[in-house]
Amino acid sequence: MAEPDIAITPESRVAWRRRGGQVSLPEVHRSIVVPGTASFWRKLIAFSGPGFLVAVGYMDPGNWATDLAGGARFGYTLLSVIMISNLMAILLQHLCIKLGVATGRDLAQACRDHYATPTVWFLWILCEVAIAACDLAEVVGSAIGLQLLFGIPLVWGCIITALDVLAVLYLQTKGFRYIEAIVITLIVMIGGCFAAELIFSKPSVTGILAGFVPGPHIVANQGMLYVSIGILGATVMPHNLYLHSSIVQTRKFEQTPGGRREAIKFATIDSSLALMFALFINGAILVVSAAVFHWSGHQDVAEIQDAYKLLSPLLGVGAASIVFAVALLASGQNSTLTGTLAGQIVMEGFLNFRITPWLRRLITRLIAIIPAVLVISIFGEGKSTELLIASQVALSMQLGFAVWPLMRFTSEKAKMGEFANHLWIRILGWTVAWIIIVLNIKLLLDTFSPDSVLKALYHVFGLPGPK
Repeated sequence: MAEPDIAITPESRVAWRRRGGQVSLPEVHRSIVVPGTASFWRKLIAFSGPGFLVAVGYMDPGNWATDLAGGARFGYTLLSVIMISNLMAILLQHLCIKLGVATGRDLAQACRDHYATPTVWFLWILCEVAIAACDLAEVVGSAIGLQLLFGIPLVWGCIITALDVLAVLYLQTKGFRYIEAIVITLIVMIGGCFAAELIFSKPSVTGILAGFVPGPHIVANQGMLYVSIGILGATVMPHNLYLHSSIVQTRKFEQTPGGRREAIKFATIDSSLALMFALFINGAILVVSAAVFHWSGHQDVAEIQDAYKLLSPLLGVGAASIVFAVALLASGQNSTLTGTLAGQIVMEGFLNFRITPWLRRLITRLIAIIPAVLVISIFGEGKSTELLIASQVALSMQLGFAVWPLMRFTSEKAKMGEFANHLWIRILGWTVAWIIIVLNIKLLLDTFSPDSVLKALYHVFGLPGPK
């Protein structure tokens, strides 16, 4: 039997504080066979899938509000910001692939095996908060989609979303390829919806191309800079880093340097293609918002419900609003699948403790549903967008604590062997890490600091403040 060979993660010299424990997601670990002598395209198909599960986090409902606001206020200008943040994401997800393939550990397991116990518990708690925040965005986004399509009150919509636990459990019994197939189908549905919206809105091709060219005006304009930071800060999701380093190990590739090198290559192609699709969807949200709202006197549109109400009247196409709501609902439901896996990976990885998937999902769901229901019940449905923004702030708080260990581990030759980051990747990666950390610190200061403190800080650093 080959089971003992996959029950324990491989050791890498004396680089780790602790011995490797159980493999990541043991029920699907190395469950998808990669043909050793197949053609390039057959191997690519065999490795394709995990990248699209990761891409879901880059197009979840939490990103919609910032993309809508960016397009409505500034036209196509901030497309360059979406593109840059997407390139950052491609690099970070590539490093996750390297970590999982080269060490046999996901990021949570690597943190557990490297850091002291108090640090591990601290990182685990932060990550659980981030996953709950992400789940909150999925709950609210799905509930808004149900309300727009069927008129269901937001409170009941939030409660209905708890039923997706059953769908997730059913898919897990069928095999990992079924989960990938459902996720890719929903992504294609979202892409199709926004392709239709682009046709309806007839945007300027010249304006779109010009929007992908970054310029100093983005930094010089204080309002533009503020929205740009929101887009950058909300794009890279911390739980995706844990997720990708785990699910890349579902492929049964050769456990040799050549086999690992090939696995990293094909998994990176899969991830990069999937994230380019996410770039299309995020860009399409901003382009549609710019084409419909920016030049029609509706520059203040920032809420998803407002965009839904205005799309059909402004475009003169009755289906435009319905298509928008369908994409939102698909986005929210898609994110729940990857959120389930990320929660399982984080708990098992950090604590080396397993809990039945249905109980894990139910706990995570309740943590998201209870605050959503309470806030909407007490303050009204108008606070749903604020809930989405709050969830992104919570995610931002955890991001630096995921990027830092990822860069550290993948740069250490003792841990990675020949797959350790080259100098140019280390320079680029640490630059991206510091940009993300600084931008998220700024986002947190802007969110929680009093105006007087903010003005003083901006004055000291010579920065334009938010309006």
